[in-house]
Amino acid sequence: MRTPEDLAEILDLEAIEVNLFRGRSPNDGPPRIFGGLVIAQALMAAYKTVPERICHSLHAYFIRPGDVNAPVLYEVERARDGGTFTTRRVAAIQHGEQIFNLAASFQTPEAGLEHQAQMPSAPDPESLPTDAEYARSLGDEAPPGFVKFAESPRPIDLRWVDPQHPGKPVPKPGNKEVWMRAKAPIGDNVRLQQCALAYASDMAFMESALRPHALVWTSPNLQAASLDHAMWFHHPFDFNDWILFSQDSPSASQGRGLVRGQMFTRDGKLVASVAQECLMRVRER
Repeated sequence: MRTPEDLAEILDLEAIEVNLFRGRSPNDGPPRIFGGLVIAQALMAAYKTVPERICHSLHAYFIRPGDVNAPVLYEVERARDGGTFTTRRVAAIQHGEQIFNLAASFQTPEAGLEHQAQMPSAPDPESLPTDAEYARSLGDEAPPGFVKFAESPRPIDLRWVDPQHPGKPVPKPGNKEVWMRAKAPIGDNVRLQQCALAYASDMAFMESALRPHALVWTSPNLQAASLDHAMWFHHPFDFNDWILFSQDSPSASQGRGLVRGQMFTRDGKLVASVAQECLMRVRER
């Protein structure tokens, strides 16, 4: 029985055949599978066919909503094993149809030129409320759906620097910072660490594109979903400790919003970059 706060258990896959693996989603309330779970499990499936190298980038498309009541089959295509780089393609399948696909590239670690963006200033995560504490602080102003979600057990601890009011959203700039870390210990295996961060990279991300429009994911008549997702890993990290997810949304148009993100350790090292395009439609009442 998978517990909703243990990422190592949630991301564990069953080997069915060569290049074929099965994963499951905790049925913890939402009607469709969380996108970050499929990203992370697909990366884990790819890793099971790559013996030594480490992922440096992944690019993925969400094709259909995932069914939380059915297992997901991950079919891995061994596209290339080169001298330095390895490439894998993964198709996630439910009910005989692709719901998601991913391409990932793996590299033998090597030294090279280095520079990075500067980490933005942010309050310490310990000074910020948890989602549940924030929901309780709003009292009757918090929508019931937000309270239920905030108090439900989840594998990632989130601390928002400037949270949007879920019941009375107002226009805000399309940038924000969120601290995040794994709730249950996940060890120091770099592969599991990357899969865990990939899982978290789809959390609290789309909201940056909604902020300028005074919208939240619980807003009435909003249709929102992740369309694609890309991630680049720059340095090893420890997701048992806090990571600052700094985000901005440079554009929204034609029913889509673009969000970019940078992930920093507490001491300021840039360990990953993320980008996502999301569906953002406001239907007529």
